[in-house]
Amino acid sequence: MGENAWMRVIFAGTPEFARVALAQLHAAGFEIPLVLTQPDRPAGRGMKLQASSVKQFALEKQIPVLQPRSLRLDGKYPEDAAAARDALEAARADVMVVAAYGLILPQWVLDMMSRDERSEGPPRASSAPSGGSEPHAVGSVGAPKLGCLNIHASLLPRWRGAAPIHRAIEAGDSETGITLMQMDAGLDTGDMLLVEKLPIAPGDTTGTLHDKLASLGARLVVEALELAACGGLRPVPQPGQGVTYAHKIEKHEAAIDWRQSAAVIERRIRAFNPFPGAASALGGDTVKFWQAVMVPGVQRPQAAVAGQIIAVSPDGVDVATGDGVLRATRLQKPGGKPLDAAEFARGFALQPGMGFQASPEKRA
Repeated sequence: MGENAWMRVIFAGTPEFARVALAQLHAAGFEIPLVLTQPDRPAGRGMKLQASSVKQFALEKQIPVLQPRSLRLDGKYPEDAAAARDALEAARADVMVVAAYGLILPQWVLDMMSRDERSEGPPRASSAPSGGSEPHAVGSVGAPKLGCLNIHASLLPRWRGAAPIHRAIEAGDSETGITLMQMDAGLDTGDMLLVEKLPIAPGDTTGTLHDKLASLGARLVVEALELAACGGLRPVPQPGQGVTYAHKIEKHEAAIDWRQSAAVIERRIRAFNPFPGAASALGGDTVKFWQAVMVPGVQRPQAAVAGQIIAVSPDGVDVATGDGVLRATRLQKPGGKPLDAAEFARGFALQPGMGFQASPEKRA
């Protein structure tokens, strides 16, 4: 039995980002009496029900799994919420770790997982953690229960909400990171416990940055629980300045607006890789753009319109934008697979003068 086995951790999460954290907690020796994850969803070409990454790991390690459709006792599925309440009570856990779960935790969950009435709670710091790449503990948590801790993939309060990785890349942020947060009733408004920064590389996509942040978040949550065991965590209120919201990614956002600048479009292509995949109409087909670079020193011809192909070469497909030229280096046609530009151009017969739809169609 590991040295951390004395601490009982309920885990709530669903996708691969969460599975990485669950695996790290398991490897570190924490006792995990219960895992909460989203119900199985249809996926793949056959749209067969598929278990979440978290569920697959939990079943492999023989950890009990519960998949409530809702946790609201007064909601559409009160029987699911009541079953979850009973399971949480029976688990007698010290803490709940939450990572990309997908369900809002109602107040009864926060109350159940908070410190008991005998404890007075941890001291609070007067200011937010200072910057730096090293993780910093943010006082003392010595109460019997640690509440609900969330692994959030941004430097709060920037990019609260559902899609912090996508939005950081789309906005051109130079850095992001992980904030380990004490959950409260607000949307990612809780006190910070640990923070570590991570630079965003020029070629990072949501996919590559996701993997880096998943590993970082998994390491930080283990460090946080080990710090908590010796009274080394100190909740710090989030700053009141710099609040932004990372709204959920909608499929319609994938449509490229060629009237935007090459710099903006290039960031959006990386932000929407792998989902939903930036795309543009060419004739009757929809072409997906997986990689692109800005072309320094190449001027958009005065006669060219936004979305017009101005050159096709083994290096890529050059497209005029509202400001500058964007070179697409990896594309995908309907029913095909992503291809480097040279191979794609041979199969799609791209020619200078052809034009992608300049702007997305308006939604009804």
